[in-house]
Amino acid sequence: MLDGKILVIVAVAAVALVLVFGLYSLFRGGDFARTYSNKLMRLRIVAQLIAIVVIMAVLYFSGRGPTP
Repeated sequence: MLDGKILVIVAVAAVALVLVFGLYSLFRGGDFARTYSNKLMRLRIVAQLIAIVVIMAVLYFSGRGPTP
């Protein structure tokens, strides 16, 4: 069970980290923003998808998922 919690924390932290870097690039502006802001926001969406899959897998395998 502890391994599942660690996976969820890592996945959520990765999403938060990419979000912070993306927002930083937007606020910085200039060439940096033109180069990286859109790429970072796309990476955030992918990281969110992975985080959702990890969370659902942890819930499923821990027996806390929906019951049929």
